[in-house]
Amino acid sequence: MTASGRTRVYFEDLTIGWRFVSRTYPVAAEAIIAFAREFDPQPFHLDPVAAADSIFKGLVASGWHTASISMRLLVEDGPLFGAGTVGVAAEVTWPRPVRAGDVLQVHGEIIGLTPSKSRADRGTVTVRTETRNQSGEIVQTFTGKVIVPRRPAG
Repeated sequence: MTASGRTRVYFEDLTIGWRFVSRTYPVAAEAIIAFAREFDPQPFHLDPVAAADSIFKGLVASGWHTASISMRLLVEDGPLFGAGTVGVAAEVTWPRPVRAGDVLQVHGEIIGLTPSKSRADRGTVTVRTETRNQSGEIVQTFTGKVIVPRRPAG
């Protein structure tokens, strides 16, 4: 158990098919614009008027904003792998835009477990997540490989 009350999980605790769901996270127009201003300054992320004339027909969050929100939900509500989530590879898609007023939630599943051949103290876990909006529509898919330690001896 950690100070946050969450239980650490180790490689041997995990099974393929293990699922988890995060809390929800509301997305505000102001947050979309603030993120875009700093990291992805494109008109359809910054300006509702310009966004209305884009392929999106309105203001949308950057895919990287969606990924950042998803990461926060994973870190705070997903499995607590050993001392933290250490990613080594990832594939991400954004099949639908995130709009102001959307409420996001991450649904995840363990889809692969590979013990390390060279490091007996760890393994690689493949996690697939879907970030969904309030209607259950998928706004992001993410498949990542993370290093997860084995349970310490003693």
